[in-house]
Amino acid sequence: MARALWQGQVIAEADSYETVEGNVYFPPDTVNRALLAPSPTTTVCGWKGTAHYYSIEVGGERNADAAWYYPDPKPAAENIRDHVAFWRGVTVES
Repeated sequence: MARALWQGQVIAEADSYETVEGNVYFPPDTVNRALLAPSPTTTVCGWKGTAHYYSIEVGGERNADAAWYYPDPKPAAENIRDHVAFWRGVTVES
C-alpha cells in the first residue's frame, strides 16, 4: 500500500504502483483528481519523455507543480503512462 498526503489530505492511495528512480507512480484511477489542477508546466526526461504537471489544491492552499505524469512516455517508460508521482512537500508512504 502506498499513500500520498499533503496538508493532511490523502491525494492518492494504491495497493499496486510503480517505483521509478525512487519515486512512487500511482495508477491514474487511484488519484483524487478533485484535488488536482492542470498546470502548463512541462519538463523533459531523456529516457521517459515529456512530463506534464498538476498543482494540488487543499483547503484553499495551493502546491504548484507538486505532481507530474507522462501522458505519452517513451517506450522504456511505458509502465508509468498516465501514472502520477509527487514531490514538493507531498509525503509519500509506501
